[in-house]
Amino acid sequence: CEDTRRTLTNPLKRNEEVAKVEVTVLALVLFLALAGNLCVLLAIHTTKHSQSRMYYFMKHLSIADLVVAVFQVLPQLIWDITFRFYGPDFLCRLVKYLQVVGMFASTYMLVLMSVDRCLAICQPLRSLHRRKDRFYVIFSWVLSLLFSIPQMFIFSLTEVGSAGSGVYDCWGDFIKPWGAKAYITWISLTIYIIPVAILSICYGLISFKIWQNFKLKTRREQCISLTPKTSKSNTLARVSSVRLISKAKITTVKMTFVIVLAYIVCWTPFFSVQMWSAWDPAAPREAMPFIISMLLASLNSCCNPWIYMCFAGHLFQDLRQNFLCCSTHYLKSSQCRCERDFDSSHKSNSSTFVIKSTSSQRSITQTSTT
Repeated sequence: CEDTRRTLTNPLKRNEEVAKVEVTVLALVLFLALAGNLCVLLAIHTTKHSQSRMYYFMKHLSIADLVVAVFQVLPQLIWDITFRFYGPDFLCRLVKYLQVVGMFASTYMLVLMSVDRCLAICQPLRSLHRRKDRFYVIFSWVLSLLFSIPQMFIFSLTEVGSAGSGVYDCWGDFIKPWGAKAYITWISLTIYIIPVAILSICYGLISFKIWQNFKLKTRREQCISLTPKTSKSNTLARVSSVRLISKAKITTVKMTFVIVLAYIVCWTPFFSVQMWSAWDPAAPREAMPFIISMLLASLNSCCNPWIYMCFAGHLFQDLRQNFLCCSTHYLKSSQCRCERDFDSSHKSNSSTFVIKSTSSQRSITQTSTT
């Protein structure tokens, strides 16, 4: 996507006030995304349930968000500071390629999480295979790498402004007049429209299944109320255990639903603006709503860790406890080491004193005998 900071009349200039806002927002997003997702990865690594399917998808979604932060937000931040892309043509193509890889990967990991929750609710007795999960995750990463290849051929180090200006920047060169429209439409379909349609179907099925489950439990409670007292305790125990399992699943469904909602809120303005600017030549590309919508998309990479914290707070509690235990253990070990060193030095000094005293006593006895 073309840089909105440059004016259409003169690409050699930019709005400095808007650039300052972009630098501030991107720096904040970069810090929050790096800190939050690194904490999530560390918490999943240290938790006792790190082999859980949900944590497996959360781990790869956090890795994808880190890719967005490092290879999309960080280069854009540096680019906003320098205004021009200072680097060779290969680096320009590589940066543009990696910027889209993170977008694809983050979206497809979210789709995998939602499909997994849909199958867990709608088909709870299905066989669970860890290898299939790994295959789907690897396939999503490979698909993201393949779908991002056109970026390397569209963007290049190009001379901007009038011919012979000597000013170069990393810009896209589309086939006129349909190139930009086709490419932005394809990106919108593969990253936003089709994934959102799949997510909507998944959560529609989940909502229907939860509604059916609620009706079934209501009928069971009515049947339990009519059963004799002798068999009521066993029946209540079975129902309460089923309710606990379904509550745990519903909690994960709520978490993924909020993640999906944050994704839609952050990316809908971005793709709406991109489609508008691609299909309408008179679109106000320099207007503040356009620029805000561009920045809003970057917030999605730092939203997910806070959602994890709300719905899976025990992860961060375990991380904090492990950190405190490790720090306490380190302090105790260093203290014990100091005490051992002190004791050993004290013992060595005392043994030296004993040797000296005994030798002196021997010398005294020898002189007395002589």
